[in-house]
Amino acid sequence: MKLVTFLDKNQESRIGWLVGESVVDMRLASEKLPTDMLTFIDNHETYFEIIKALGDVEPHYSLAEVKLLAPLPNPRSFRDYIGFEMHMQNASRSFGHKIGPAWYDMPIFYFTNHQAIYGPEDEIKRPTKETKLDIELEIACIIGKKGKDIKAADARPYIFGYTIFNDWTARAIQKVEMEIPLGPHKGKDFANAIGPCIVTADEMEQYRVPFDESVFQEPISVPKVAGDRLNLKMTSRINGQTVCEGNYKTSYYNFEQMIERASENNVNLMPGDILGSGTLGWGSLIENNFTVHRPLEPGDVVELEIEGIGILRNKVV
Repeated sequence: MKLVTFLDKNQESRIGWLVGESVVDMRLASEKLPTDMLTFIDNHETYFEIIKALGDVEPHYSLAEVKLLAPLPNPRSFRDYIGFEMHMQNASRSFGHKIGPAWYDMPIFYFTNHQAIYGPEDEIKRPTKETKLDIELEIACIIGKKGKDIKAADARPYIFGYTIFNDWTARAIQKVEMEIPLGPHKGKDFANAIGPCIVTADEMEQYRVPFDESVFQEPISVPKVAGDRLNLKMTSRINGQTVCEGNYKTSYYNFEQMIERASENNVNLMPGDILGSGTLGWGSLIENNFTVHRPLEPGDVVELEIEGIGILRNKVV
């Protein structure tokens, strides 16, 4: 099921699901269903039973009649990982850094701004005086139930669904910040775009493939942990020009390992928490020092596309 948050004809925020190019409004389908996504995720097992009992529901709107919003406008937290070795190599080289050995031993994340959430077609304002605005092509998972000290082998049931994530980055600001070993902050906190929908975890299982060493060709290395991956084509375009094509299955760490790391030391993951995969190799412009495309400027239109999910489109202003 592809779940969406949207503005209806009365400009009221509602949630629903996609049926082709149309939308079912949950509350119009049943008064027992909620109008916001976080409430739905909190009690999704009960709500899915209600939806199942409804049978086929006639859509209430065409996509042209509504405005899609960020599918989860108010996540409880937002961790972003660095899951792809190729991105790690490229970005480290661009910043004049080396990959720390610890990166190969555990998935590394930082907390990004869960209050700066944008959705499909939202305009992204370039930060003041920023000269190297960049994108990052990622997939994100949404946590569906509370848990702590979760082992990777037990983690999959904690995933509610998946969405596209554009980790907008101010590289000029970030470069200065990264000279201090505290991680990125103002270079990352202004815009996190997700959407256009949340695809429930069960629907994405059709893309799951066993671990395959042959995927990890030089210069990237074979991961130490042989976990399953999702075989998903990932693409980014700027003004209609393709700037990156790759596949999620090249990730060094999968989401199950990320969940284990995030929930260690008695830390509760909560329904509505988001985990970003990290940027696909070559999925940001800094990795080739903006030779594939210049830094983003007002008027540029960015499209991130992930197989099975859709297209997340935003315009820079």
